[in-house]
Amino acid sequence: MLSRHRKKMTSSRRLNLKSLLLSIAKNLLEKEAAQLITDKQNYMAEHCPPLSLPGSAPELQDLCKKLHQDIDRIDEERYDMNSKVDKANKEIEDLKIKVVDLVGKFKKPALRKVRMSADQMLQALLGSKHKVSMDLRSNLKQVKKEVKEETAEVGDWRKNVEDKAGMGGRKKMFEGET
Repeated sequence: MLSRHRKKMTSSRRLNLKSLLLSIAKNLLEKEAAQLITDKQNYMAEHCPPLSLPGSAPELQDLCKKLHQDIDRIDEERYDMNSKVDKANKEIEDLKIKVVDLVGKFKKPALRKVRMSADQMLQALLGSKHKVSMDLRSNLKQVKKEVKEETAEVGDWRKNVEDKAGMGGRKKMFEGET
């Protein structure tokens, strides 16, 4: 039966178990390294037979041609394997992104206000395609100001001031309005 109160493991027992686990892991790693070496030797013996060099020049040329063909074939296989690995890695990244999207626990960054001119904004959106500087004022419609011809009414300003000076001037101003 399990007791309600479990005893804490002593530090010496914990240290002993830890050293035992490390020694087992070390043995497993050594066996794995030895297995890799034997696997490599077996593969090399199977795929790379011992080389026997012929004595004559034409036989050496034939051997070189055969070796070049083998090298080309192996390069093609390596390229195919690399492309498969790259494709698989891309799929893994896409699936990771989908998982993150489905879980929805990603944090939205706090947005900051950034002052940008129209040129900078277009360059950020379009990248290197935007090279022409866009002057917004050049696109505005040109409007010509109409000059009013009030010079005939104004006349001499001193005369106008004398007419309106004093009560008589105010009276004239009020009489002129009615």
